[in-house]
Amino acid sequence: MKSITIHKMEDPIFKLIKQRADADGISVNQAVKKLLEEALGVKTSRSSRHAEDFREFLGLWSDQEFDKFEQTTQDMGKVNDGDWQ
Repeated sequence: MKSITIHKMEDPIFKLIKQRADADGISVNQAVKKLLEEALGVKTSRSSRHAEDFREFLGLWSDQEFDKFEQTTQDMGKVNDGDWQ
């Protein structure tokens, strides 16, 4: 496997790569490799997976958030017999 060094990268380009890396939870090096793979057609583009379209909805709940959800939706599991007559 080969290694390369990129000299004199413009700050705006580096910032965009760093943002991509942070959003994906990967290193800048891994982000650059992914971008090159996608650009060269070696791997499927991340845009085809539409992950970015839903990033704001992805994540995990804390135990406190889960407990609050369970309390708030607790009545939804009950059947009102009067509704079925």
